[in-house]
Amino acid sequence: MTSTDTHDQAEDSGPDGYAAARLRLLTEKARSGPPRRSALAGLTDEWLAGLFAAGAPGARGISLVAVGGYGRAELSPRSDLDLLLLHDGSAPQAVSALADRLWYPVWDLGLALDHSVRTPAEARRTAGEDLKVQLGLLDARHVAGDLGLTTALRTTVLADWRNQAPKRLPALRELCEERAERQGELQYLLEPDLKEARGGLRDATALRAVAASWLADAPREGLAEARGRLLDVRDALHLSTGRATDRLALQEQDQVAAELGLLDADALLRQVYEAARVIAYAGDVTWREVGRVLRSRSVRPRLRAMLGGGKPAPERSPLAEGVVEQDGEVVLARAARPDRDSVLPLRAAAAAAQAGLPLSLHAVRRMAAGARALPSPWPAEARQQLLTLLGSGRPTVDVWEALEAEGLISLLLPDWDRVRCRPQRNAVHLWTVDRHLIETAVRASAFTRRVSRPDLLLIAALLHDIGKGWPGDHSVAGEVIARDVAARIGFDTGDVTVIATLVRHHLLLVETATRRDLDDPATVRAVAEAVGSQSTLELLHALTEADALATGPAAWSSWRASLVADLVKRVSAVLAGQAPPDPEAAAPTAQHERLALEAVATGAPVLSLRAQTEPPAEPSDDPEPLGVELIVAVPDQPGVLPAVAGVLAMHRLTVRTAELRALDLPDGVDGSVLLLDWRVAAEYGSLPQATRLRADLVRALDGSLDISGRLAERDAAYPRRRGVVAPPPRVTVAPAASRHATVIEVRAQDAPGLLFRIGRALEDAGVRVRSAHAGTLGANAVDAFYVTGPEGLPLPGEEAVAVARKLEEMLRA
Repeated sequence: MTSTDTHDQAEDSGPDGYAAARLRLLTEKARSGPPRRSALAGLTDEWLAGLFAAGAPGARGISLVAVGGYGRAELSPRSDLDLLLLHDGSAPQAVSALADRLWYPVWDLGLALDHSVRTPAEARRTAGEDLKVQLGLLDARHVAGDLGLTTALRTTVLADWRNQAPKRLPALRELCEERAERQGELQYLLEPDLKEARGGLRDATALRAVAASWLADAPREGLAEARGRLLDVRDALHLSTGRATDRLALQEQDQVAAELGLLDADALLRQVYEAARVIAYAGDVTWREVGRVLRSRSVRPRLRAMLGGGKPAPERSPLAEGVVEQDGEVVLARAARPDRDSVLPLRAAAAAAQAGLPLSLHAVRRMAAGARALPSPWPAEARQQLLTLLGSGRPTVDVWEALEAEGLISLLLPDWDRVRCRPQRNAVHLWTVDRHLIETAVRASAFTRRVSRPDLLLIAALLHDIGKGWPGDHSVAGEVIARDVAARIGFDTGDVTVIATLVRHHLLLVETATRRDLDDPATVRAVAEAVGSQSTLELLHALTEADALATGPAAWSSWRASLVADLVKRVSAVLAGQAPPDPEAAAPTAQHERLALEAVATGAPVLSLRAQTEPPAEPSDDPEPLGVELIVAVPDQPGVLPAVAGVLAMHRLTVRTAELRALDLPDGVDGSVLLLDWRVAAEYGSLPQATRLRADLVRALDGSLDISGRLAERDAAYPRRRGVVAPPPRVTVAPAASRHATVIEVRAQDAPGLLFRIGRALEDAGVRVRSAHAGTLGANAVDAFYVTGPEGLPLPGEEAVAVARKLEEMLRA
């Protein structure tokens, strides 16, 4: 916007003229991004300059200064106005009156204002005491009044910053690290804070401050574009919400994407993640350079004194062919030729990860500039270097990100582009798809001693979710991609088949163990047929655990680990030629038999509550709490599942896992007993007494306790807060999962009373629950119910689909 255009829009310095011009500018679709931010800053400058001139005509020794984002002329629609009224101290009363004439019109328009009134000496002193103030002053820009006063302040503030940089930059780095610890990493968050999270706008501002110190500089390629992209997203967020917010909430992402002309919320998040990754990587490189410079400055005087002057040559220690260590970084040897050595990027990366050192930015860029695609299949050395990199543990992450930042990963693995920065809309997942794959390889590297083919484990870990960039079932798509990639990397036909099998079935063990009846021979045989061999089963077991640990805390526990281990043991026996044990012949435990006999004798439910802890999946000082074990034995009758689930919901007990099955009684004892073995935990407060639970359960089974009414009353009295809109529930019939029953799978948002509602709906449908396997994964309930008709046979196909459809309709209501 030209000054003439700005003047025509503002018309006068009054608030009405500015507000109207501001509204026209923000609703002008043809102008967005940097032009609109600059135009908004210019419009605001003219308005404030008019207010200033009206309040202090011809004033000397006083000026109005924009600082922070406004100082950079980067005003988003709802940005604060950061203003400093600078004066020489000669007329304090006039300054006070002018401040009122400036601040009140801003407040009257409802604009957020961060203001201060200071002399140059006060401004310098405050900057010296408060790092945030000093950062704001580095972007000081003259708006109105005495230009010389503003210029002098800018000059002195910059000089102070450069003189104090060795002391203040470490403090700035600590500030950035503390903020990252609080806010997380922008490039992985589902609801990121565009400003405060690591890789966000504040980090970009910190990099500008480092550059202004002249001590070090950030990698500039792509940095301005990344910062501009985040600003564009913030603009759209302000316009679509009408609020001054930096948090990109889930419910607002589609609207923000539409404002920016993007396909959907995933496309929006992917652009945000890409930008954050550029800024975060630039920060890593910059702070490493700051540390190197500061260390060099502290050591150099002593070395010069010892050597009698002159600059000592840096020490270079060989790490691998063409790769050396220098100043705590991995750099290329002087004789290295990236244009002639196609394996060099992998060799350098493997050496860096093994040494636990960062790859030098200069080295990565030099390799990217001269890199050539590897032949297909890869030479053996390239494959070995990739495996070394993947097997190096935690250092692999930073090295991989350095290669990604310069496009080397895409050159090595073209399929990687489809998963790069791809969001995962599941709160259980901590990472984007690509970061999750690397994290899985890191976790798998700890299991390489327990498998016979660690190379296949590491490659499968890297590729197991590669299909998430394609339509359809990601395991099916991933199998096809994994075959191609594994063959290109240079594995033989047999190894390619194993890797493809691992990718295709990487969810098989955990899903079967947590959602299927392991006492059903069909369950174990199906897994054995899918896996095919003991060695593949061994690899799949390790991959399952690595994948779950890399997903997030909610995806793995000692309870899940024990279920998977039990399944692996059973499948291993089948692969060794042993028949699965007959579930009818499985002997109950002594406790289960005691409770069952008591239930038969009394004709009423019997229960036991017992606190449970088990060793964690990884070494820890404390055992992992599993809640309380609740065992209920009930004479077989309709309505047991909804009755027990409803009573627990009434007492605010959360069901973590739930198992239900019929129990055979000893010879000579008539009757049939249902056994429920559940893990529960109190939502808050202490656990209810077992006697009270039993009394309510008796009433629930005889119909004298209105569970539905009690739960409805509680929900009405304590309405749940509005939260993230969950995806709709899904109910399916698992094909050929069991010969003895029909398996109905339910996936829904976990909520109090959910299991009660499902159980009641199944009872209303006239089916019997033979066994149930319920669990939660983060905020999601993942349940499986083995049901039969009244005569104890699996449901006919059409009837099973109808039951599933009715159950899904009930859950959607």
